[in-house]
Amino acid sequence: MCGNCGCNKASDIKIHSSSFHLIEDGDLDRGREKASKMQDFSLQPTNQPSAFCLLPSAFSRRELTITQSILSKNDRLAERNRGYFLAKGLLVLNILSSPGSGKTALIERTITERTTEMAEDASAIASSLKDRLKVGVVVGDLETDNDAKRLRSSGAPAVQITTGGVCHLEADMVLQASQNLNLDLIDILIIENVGNLVCPAAYDLGENLRVVLLSVTEGEDKPLKYPTMFKSADVVIINKIDISEAVGFDREQALTNIQKIAPEATIFEVSARTGVGMEAWYDYLEEKMPKQTHTDLARL
Repeated sequence: MCGNCGCNKASDIKIHSSSFHLIEDGDLDRGREKASKMQDFSLQPTNQPSAFCLLPSAFSRRELTITQSILSKNDRLAERNRGYFLAKGLLVLNILSSPGSGKTALIERTITERTTEMAEDASAIASSLKDRLKVGVVVGDLETDNDAKRLRSSGAPAVQITTGGVCHLEADMVLQASQNLNLDLIDILIIENVGNLVCPAAYDLGENLRVVLLSVTEGEDKPLKYPTMFKSADVVIINKIDISEAVGFDREQALTNIQKIAPEATIFEVSARTGVGMEAWYDYLEEKMPKQTHTDLARL
């Protein structure tokens, strides 16, 4: 049951994938043990918002107790995920936004974008992020596996979770879905959460970085209207800047609002459609990676 809106149709949740990789209990134990010993690891768990700030004051004591229990269980499972993913050497992103802000487009360009690097002989070499870092994706939607199909066609392994009536992803859903990916061949695991700026904020999935996407079409006051989501962000990406003038988007006010709500968040301004501003995003991801990736090891 969702602690915010009460949705709960667990029987409707489905994972769409053609492969399955069995997880061993020992892997989770080793992951937890490794995580507990690596307190100085550069990828710190995301600070989660309190469940109490998300609950209507009219909730009864019983409803409050049930909600606390649900979120507490999810937090424990999220820590399990975090340890397991850490042991696998993964950078895990949880990307959240309202519907239509461009999450899938951002991920698609992150996978396929071609950049020009200068080789030692001064000749231009075209390379893509997917050549430098291997990306896998877990996608959450109420229905259809359209986004997962779209991302697979872009060259990344992707698994779709259809949640039915559930308005967010939870830690156990993500772990189950991730077992349909070969995590030993992935450097970055991107979780595209269900389009919703309310409920997903309460659910830690075991990510290293929480990324909140804001489209210029949503207006510069969105961080003020949905502070819980933006307060939890490690990164805020302003998307669709190529049409900001056309929709009358106030860039300076948007930046002020983001910095007011999430003063420590890293902010990027991009157009996932045209690629403007995306190179800084790629550089950031590479900076956040563990020193030795699976891609590096494959080249040895």
